[in-house]
Amino acid sequence: HVLEHMMFKGTKRLAVGEFSKTVAALGGRDNAFTSRDYTAYFQQLQAKDLNKVMVLEADRMANLVLSETEFKKEIQVVKEERRYRTDDQAQGKLYEAFMATAFQANPTRYPVIGWMSDLEAMTYKDARKWYDTWYTPQNAVLVVVGDVQPAQVKTMADKTYGKVKPKTLEERKPQVEPRQEGIRRVQVKAPAENPYLIMGFKVPKLNNVLKDRDAYSLAVLSAVLDGYSGARLNRELVQNQKVALQAGASYDMTGRGPSLFYLDGTPAAGQTVESLEKALLAQVKKVANEGVSEAELARVKAQLIASQVYKRDSVFGQAMEIGQNLMIGLEVADIDRMIEQIKTVTTAEVQYAAQTFFDQDQLTVGTLFPLPIDPNKKDAPPKGLSH
Repeated sequence: HVLEHMMFKGTKRLAVGEFSKTVAALGGRDNAFTSRDYTAYFQQLQAKDLNKVMVLEADRMANLVLSETEFKKEIQVVKEERRYRTDDQAQGKLYEAFMATAFQANPTRYPVIGWMSDLEAMTYKDARKWYDTWYTPQNAVLVVVGDVQPAQVKTMADKTYGKVKPKTLEERKPQVEPRQEGIRRVQVKAPAENPYLIMGFKVPKLNNVLKDRDAYSLAVLSAVLDGYSGARLNRELVQNQKVALQAGASYDMTGRGPSLFYLDGTPAAGQTVESLEKALLAQVKKVANEGVSEAELARVKAQLIASQVYKRDSVFGQAMEIGQNLMIGLEVADIDRMIEQIKTVTTAEVQYAAQTFFDQDQLTVGTLFPLPIDPNKKDAPPKGLSH
């Protein structure tokens, strides 16, 4: 993430900040972000200017200037970003502690932005080493969506990225998470208006698009619980039982690391995180015991599939979806294959998922204990969050 910031600090032929100024002068916009699995750099602009930005990207892939002076300035920006997004955000602090509790050996436990101690100890040489190790065409995916011809894009790529000297990549060694053998709990005390609860079960993820039926069943189960405004958690826990102000469910189906099935919520007035925890688990248990009707399943799958298709409403959304899947080892065609697999999920499979994958020995629970909020605290985003 720090190197992502430094990638805008100039090359042997571009001054600091000139990359973005050049894109803006073309009428475009650019930015970048880092996830647990990859760092993405993107530009949105007219097709006629595609080659110009490919020249820029290839240049900073090969010729980045990493000065100690710029690093010292930018690391302060990153530290301020961390304070704003995590240290000063109660739920952000809880989520960080929650992930570090749920996972012990896998890198999934580490915050993307890094611990503050990491940032304080980091030097420009560390960023340089990461750049020299991983920034090379054979470790990157190029996605272009819009009014372009594939043959022309390939020619441009050959003339730009093709000229970047390849590197010998380090072998990625597997970091296998040991089996969890009991429920784990973590509590964070922080200034907040309300308590908050997050729960995560270690569950299977999608490895084989055509064979891993459990992943699709879990995705549909998540949608049964929280896939639309009238889904079970909102209807039962918020509207009917009034045990929660908000309740949700989600599932990480894809990714390089292990997956969690999340349940979360904010207790209603007069309720506790303990009562909300029981209520959330009871909703999963209800599906395990009673299943779902064909009518509910059809409605849920339609909503889930629609949400996937809506991602394609913009060229940016299409590029993001393609890039995300390619970076975790899937193919472009797998995007449609996954939708087709979701269509075939049965009520029996959803019930089986609820019966099978919610063993409390695989559960991690995080709770936020609210402290008084400082009325004088300012909550404005720091400068530099957008490159």
